[in-house]
Amino acid sequence: MKLNPATIRIKNLRLRTYIGINQDEINNKQDVIVNVKIEYKADEATGSDSMNDALNYKVITKRIIQLVEDSRFALLEKLTADVLAIAAEHPWVIYAEAEVDKPHALRFSDSVSLCLSCSKT
Repeated sequence: MKLNPATIRIKNLRLRTYIGINQDEINNKQDVIVNVKIEYKADEATGSDSMNDALNYKVITKRIIQLVEDSRFALLEKLTADVLAIAAEHPWVIYAEAEVDKPHALRFSDSVSLCLSCSKT
């Protein structure tokens, strides 16, 4: 049996960061919700059951948390691009997608989100 690439999804990672261009946004951290999708060939991991053959999503998540919580962003585009760069940096990754929601960014809306993706194939 030939396996398709494995998909790792990091869902609803709730973090706080400085995001925005208004003075209130510059001065106060806001909630953001990060979702990441990563595809990689997991044939070795499925056969060996060894962590050495798998993509370590815990390491990726910790790097995303550090980036978001320790940085300042004017634009959702920059924050999302930086998260995507972390998600895609491992050489085994063949596709990555990052979506960042900014809850209550607009009146009458639950959130505004931006999604970016990249492919290495």
